Amino acid sequence: MAETINLAQMAELLSQELFGEFLWQRSGPMNINWPCVAERHKSKTHPSDVVFFYDNPYARSRTYVNCDLKSYGKDSISAGAVNGALTSLARALACVEVSEEWQRTFVHEHVSPEFCGLLFLYNHDGEYDRDFTQLLKGVDYEALETPRRSKIVVLGPEDIFWLDNVRYEIVQMRGKGILPPQEHCQFSYPNLVRKVNVQPDKARAATLEMLTAPWITLEYLKPAATKPKGYVVFFRGRGESTDEFLYLVDHLLHYQVVNPEIEVQVKLLDAHPMAPALFDKALDQYVDECEGGDDLKARLHGIEFSTISQVKTRFSDIEIGMRNG
Repeated sequence: MAETINLAQMAELLSQELFGEFLWQRSGPMNINWPCVAERHKSKTHPSDVVFFYDNPYARSRTYVNCDLKSYGKDSISAGAVNGALTSLARALACVEVSEEWQRTFVHEHVSPEFCGLLFLYNHDGEYDRDFTQLLKGVDYEALETPRRSKIVVLGPEDIFWLDNVRYEIVQMRGKGILPPQEHCQFSYPNLVRKVNVQPDKARAATLEMLTAPWITLEYLKPAATKPKGYVVFFRGRGESTDEFLYLVDHLLHYQVVNPEIEVQVKLLDAHPMAPALFDKALDQYVDECEGGDDLKARLHGIEFSTISQVKTRFSDIEIGMRNG
């Protein structure tokens, strides 16, 4: 039993480190059971391992993420285990929307709440090497009782590995003085054609949509620097073709990120060996295709391209046990 508790705490510790760096905040107590309010569930209670929240950039609302934190060895990650966890999480989410007790415990007054379920599946032995997306295809999503206005997101071992490496790189960059303190950083949400960032001062966190997107964009301010504003784009692709980078470059130019007065860095984790050369090739191709001239070429080649060293966060169940003793 003690070993099981220690393993479960690994996912708990990592989730707090991870989402804290993405500027999520925790609401209410951890590891509680609260009354089920739907007789059809045939359950007395539902669990909330932890509830995080963040403000939404394109709506005056706040998202509350009800988390189911799992810490599994490679042999325990199966379709049955995931399907069971998602079934339980979906039922909890259905009750979250109508439970006065849950909302009184976790939801702040005077905000418009939105609700989301997150299955956080951490592979504690670091040995899971199968395609998790294939496993998810075996889930019967039609049978899940996911509320119409809510959603469930699954972060599997590969997703968590990616996000943990982004987190680690941010911490390292900040330690080297490349990034300013966290209060001068936020994740970037530009005004879109049909959507305006209505909470630019409050909505600083990386939303679940950003964390599961092809790239994560961190914006920062360093008032005393030569270039006081900057962006770091963490690109999840491997960079195996120029097309991957052309789409990214078009995005950066469209939202006026590429500017002589702005510092821009693009970072890849699992980069293809040819990725740096293909990135330069994509920049030249973009200039040629839009007939941008020397000014555009200089601005694009001012983007700094680099790779991230891979790390795996590992916990000692003995150390956790001693901490709890």
